[in-house]
Amino acid sequence: MPCVVETYDVCVVGAGHAGCEAALACARLGLETIVFTVSVESIALMPCNPNIGGSSKGHLVKEIDALGGQMGINIDKTFIQSKMLNISKGPAVHSLRAQADKAEYSSLMRKTLENTEGLTLRQAEVTELIIEDGIAKGVKTFSGATYYSKSVVLCTGTYLKARCLYGDIVNYTGPNGLQPANSLSKSLEDNNIEIFRFKTGTPARIDKRSLDFSKMQEQKGDEKVVPFSFTTNPEDVQIDQVSCWLTYTNEKTHKIIKENLDRSPLYSGMIEGTGPRYCPSIEDKVVKFADKERHQVFIEPEGLYTNEMYVGGMSSSLPEDVQYQMYRSVPGLENAKIVRNAYAIEYDCINPRQLYPTLEFKGIKGLFSGGQFNGSSGYEEAAAQGFIAGVNAAMSVLGKEPLVLDRSESYIGVLIDDLVTKENHEPYRMMTSRAEYRLLLRQDNADLRLTKKGYALGLIGQERYDWVVEKERLIDQEVERIGHVNIGANAQVQRLLEEHGSTPLKTGTTLAELIRRPELSYEVLAEIDPQRPELASDVIEQVNIHVKYDGYIKRQLKQVKEFKKLENKKLPENFDYDKVQSLRIEARQKLNLYQPVNVGQASRISGVSPADISVLLVYLEQQNRK
Repeated sequence: MPCVVETYDVCVVGAGHAGCEAALACARLGLETIVFTVSVESIALMPCNPNIGGSSKGHLVKEIDALGGQMGINIDKTFIQSKMLNISKGPAVHSLRAQADKAEYSSLMRKTLENTEGLTLRQAEVTELIIEDGIAKGVKTFSGATYYSKSVVLCTGTYLKARCLYGDIVNYTGPNGLQPANSLSKSLEDNNIEIFRFKTGTPARIDKRSLDFSKMQEQKGDEKVVPFSFTTNPEDVQIDQVSCWLTYTNEKTHKIIKENLDRSPLYSGMIEGTGPRYCPSIEDKVVKFADKERHQVFIEPEGLYTNEMYVGGMSSSLPEDVQYQMYRSVPGLENAKIVRNAYAIEYDCINPRQLYPTLEFKGIKGLFSGGQFNGSSGYEEAAAQGFIAGVNAAMSVLGKEPLVLDRSESYIGVLIDDLVTKENHEPYRMMTSRAEYRLLLRQDNADLRLTKKGYALGLIGQERYDWVVEKERLIDQEVERIGHVNIGANAQVQRLLEEHGSTPLKTGTTLAELIRRPELSYEVLAEIDPQRPELASDVIEQVNIHVKYDGYIKRQLKQVKEFKKLENKKLPENFDYDKVQSLRIEARQKLNLYQPVNVGQASRISGVSPADISVLLVYLEQQNRK
């Protein structure tokens, strides 16, 4: 029988958080794009935490939005609770987190895909890559249909050869009982793509009606909600929010777990894959933190129109009978009725060192990759990679320069650089501590850092671009003015300082110097600044941060300048580092394996020392003289 043959500019495989961003980016850049999913019910699915953002992850969402992505817009329209995390600390680590209505989030993203010009949604399992002479030419599906394209983006998430486990029960399904994708892994291996086996997991979902919330601590959302998207009107997100709840495990919980460890596939040897260190199962927590008497458990609603509650902090792969005992030992959960069992899920993913920083495969032109398939964890990490992979797939088709973000300009840059240069033996999770220049890479200034890049790509409109340019001008102008406003030690000033617990002035000073005091701010000092102009709240926020952290910001900018020097020293493609005799043997092996694109990237490869970098710099200098 004849097979269906269709042609597109870009094929995107998978419609999770990575695939959605990749497909939307390609279509919005004017390319005919098709996105494949094993089930249209799994589009932008949240099979684990029903939330977007969180520590460092909120930064990623803001950056995706600043570049022209969709995740921030989608969560602003479907959240049910919002909180700014780490507000007791400095602005570098402030992170927005929103509880999502799981079903509504997925539904709205599907609607967005279905109504995007040039984007075709297709329910089908992709089983084979079409690779000719080292170039990606399209894909084939389970039915034998062939889809030719000029570029392919793989965003398979946790579906490749997936199996879910709890106790001795093994279900050969993807997350949430959805169909796995069992055939594509062989095609990847046939094309010399190295595959890992990773594992993640999720807790049980419990019927809300069976819980006793009087034994838990209520966790409310912020009074004033901050939107994720820079395009969202802040007034539109001031909604009635639902509460989450906090309870704790106890000695009884831990005893139940310890007595049944031999029945956990994590400890019995049934699970082959490596799990995420920073999102451990409750079994791991009890074993590794044996000195802790209790662990936090967050009870979070999965949506407005369901009674399912997510048991955050108690991910598990213990048997069903043990799950009942374990959950029912927690205060407020004594009569808990399980709707869905907790489970671990194993899946195939790639070794990301096979990718360039563009997320294109080094050995296959036109083949890009994003999301958990690259060995990362989390919806936000997936969306960020999917967006970059999609943009660069489009750039390759259009014959334009790729988008590469470095560590000094974005969390996305840190994420991708860590994936492609470091040995990742477990699912990678973004954290603020991974970003060396985090004071510069705040979530509040993502638009100032990245919107111009989104505009240059063609994903940001003129009006939004013009506002960012004007915002920059207003910030610079006000910071300059503040530095020249002299404040005398008069009665009004002294009274204001006393009201805010600040040391009185002995002599005059500038407004900028007062703002730098920890207990004061630009807004607090408004009454002693009669010439202060009317400014938008987001401009005021930036002015306050620029002035208050001026010294630290200047220091980091100086560090970035040094960092850029190494990033700008390009290394030749497919170079044989055995030719550089002065390099240590381990360095030669690692450099030949990773094939870094510049000296900066080379310096971050495990096994390459500062001495090796000095040798490389001398070698490059000698070659430039020839």
